[in-house]
Parts: sequence; C-alpha cells; structure tokens
Amino acid sequence: MSNLHSWQSGTAAFLAFGITAGTIAPMMVAAPSFAQSTNFTDVSSSYWANQFIGELAQRDIIAGFPDGTFRPDAPVTRAQFAAMLRKANQSFKKATQRGGINFVDVPSRYWAYSAIQDSYTTGFLAGYPGNVFRPEQNIPREQVLVSLANGLDYSANSLNVLNFYNDATSISNWARSPIAAATEERMVVNYPNVKFLNPQRNATRAEVAAFIYQALVSEDQAQTISSQYIADSMLANFTIPAGTTIPVKYIREKILVAKEDEELPLTLTVDANITTSDGRVLIPAGSEVVGELRSTENGAQFFAEKLVMNGQQMNIDASSELITTTETIRQGTSVGNLVKNAALGTAAAAAISAVTGDRAIATEELLIGAGSGVALSLIQRFLGRNSVDLYVIEPDTDLDIKLNQNLVISPN
Repeated sequence: MSNLHSWQSGTAAFLAFGITAGTIAPMMVAAPSFAQSTNFTDVSSSYWANQFIGELAQRDIIAGFPDGTFRPDAPVTRAQFAAMLRKANQSFKKATQRGGINFVDVPSRYWAYSAIQDSYTTGFLAGYPGNVFRPEQNIPREQVLVSLANGLDYSANSLNVLNFYNDATSISNWARSPIAAATEERMVVNYPNVKFLNPQRNATRAEVAAFIYQALVSEDQAQTISSQYIADSMLANFTIPAGTTIPVKYIREKILVAKEDEELPLTLTVDANITTSDGRVLIPAGSEVVGELRSTENGAQFFAEKLVMNGQQMNIDASSELITTTETIRQGTSVGNLVKNAALGTAAAAAISAVTGDRAIATEELLIGAGSGVALSLIQRFLGRNSVDLYVIEPDTDLDIKLNQNLVISPN
C-alpha cells in the first residue's frame, strides 16, 4: 500500500498538506538555514556534502587543514573517526557503558589515545581479537554505520529494509542488522547513487561527516537537511497526490507561440526540491519535465509527459494552466527587443518573419519545435497580414505544472 505523506517544495518554505476527508490544507512554515562550508577552499557551495560538512565544522566536530582545505575525498582512519566521535558525543551525551581497555597498538602517548578509550567505553567502537585496535587503518563505510548504530543503541525492526540497496549482498553478515537500523533511522547517505551502499569501500571525510550529522538528526540534536542522497526505503511507495503543483523554470525568460494549432516539444526544469515535511527529497531540483507546449485559438498550455530524475524517467500526467496573454506584432515592431531572451514556436517565428519582413528570425537558434529553421510554406501562411497576435508565456510563473493524477515516486 502506498503511503500519502505531507511534502514540501522550495528552499524558503514548505507546504505541509494534511489529508482530511479528501481535502488538502496548506500551511506556510519557514525552513531552517544551514551553515555553508565556504571557508574550505575545496568544498564548493554546490558540493553534495556541503551542508553536512558546514554544520559539523561549525560545531567543531570536524576541522580542516592548515592550508584551508577540508579534503572531502580523503579516507578516514579509525583513530580519526574516534576523535570525531569524541566531539560528537558532546551532543549525543552517551554515558560510559563499560570499562577501558589497553589496546596493544595504542600506547598511552598516542595522539588519539583518549578518544579511542572514550569511543570504546561509550560503546561506539570495539577492537579486534588480541586487544588490537588498528588506529591507522582506514575505516570502511559499513564500520562507520555499525559504530553509530551500536553506539546509539539502535536496533532494526526488520532486515528487509536492506533490500533498498542494490548491493545489499556486499554487506558483511555482522553488519547487516546495525546497518538496517541505521537505514531505518535515515543515517545512511549514498553519493552519487542513493541505491548503492558500497559497504566495503573506505569512507571519505565527507561521507563520515554526512553519517555523523544524520546521527545527530536521529537524536534530535540537529535540523534535517534536504538531500537526495539520504537512503530512505519509505520513499519506495511514496505518493504525491493529484492536484499538487510542481514549480518549474525554463532557460528563456519568455516563450512566444502563435494562435495556430501547434504542438511544440518542450523540456522544463524543476525549480526546487519537492520533499516531505521532514526533508526527504522526492523530486530533486534540476530534474527535467519533458512534454509538449500546445497552442490553439483558445490559448497555450504545457502538458507534461515524462519526469527525468537521477538518471531515470517515469511517466507523469500533469499540465499548466491555460495561458491567454497575448502581444500584438505589427509592421515596424523591433524584432530585437521582441525576441530578447525569448524562445519562439515555429509558427510564431513564421508570423514575426512575415509581418515584420525579418527573414533571419526564422533561422534563429531561438526556435523550439524545429530542427533547422521554419519552412517557407509556413511563412507564406502569414504573408499579407499587417499584424498578428502571439501568446506570451513567462515560464517561471505560467508553466508551473499541476498533477492530474497521483504520482508514485520510487528511489533510483
């Protein structure tokens, strides 16, 4: 059975929809702001883990290097991870669970000796047989997740949640239950494909930052960050209800189409993350909406057919409102001003060319729906006219699409 959750759209606010007797009531709530790790020269504002890194750096759980870098793709040793855990535990507030231990490869003068002892006594980390800790060993992703799940005393409701991952068979047997628990708590962050855990691969500094931050969220010690890379098996059956509006944008500021029966292929871009109220990304910003812009004498309207996101596509039944705003083109109209930052339908280009006498407009790259210019026969249809009315569409406001049917989202 698919679940109908509340969802959110945009970065400045979200719409939480309460489903009561078939009605939807919107409520506007300000969204939290997050630290940006702009102080690190190698972590750009668009980097996938930027917010995770920025928040933990602000909390002094992680730090950069003297040269101003963070080195997000560098591996993390078990000793370094223990040091991060020690600082994170100031928020977790996990009490001592067991007595200390003398690891044979961690002398008392070792730089992370105290952190390793703390991570052991609080239950986050353990050693290997023979009282060996291996502090300089790079820590695999599955060890990080097991450490956090065990240290926070999480237990899985079911191992079936591991079916979310395409590479679930690569998870070590001893790690399966804790990783299932971590997944249920939404602590797992997988970049670039949320469906691949890569459990045996060494964790990077960016990945460890994301895991720790999500652990803080699960303990109500941090605010939710919207990220399409947070693993969430619940999204497999998530339904966005019919009537929901999805904001879109286009590469041009306006589109001109003629009052002729015309169907123009058009691809729009989702303008903001569509998420649940708790930050789970359903449709990431930048996803493509593929469809047709259709015009008749009654108006112009966009009809969505495909939604392309995360490298996959799905059918979508949605459409914009009918656009009836027009602009009259007459002889002597300045074509340059008219088409500035505009896209033209083929019939609109033919009409402008015929009325103004500007034949070059029919071969401009502004055209949509045409491979190589406008056919002369189409231009001739408008010859002899002193003026022509065109529909004027402002994509960022006029083409927001409304779902005509429920849209079921499955993670890729």
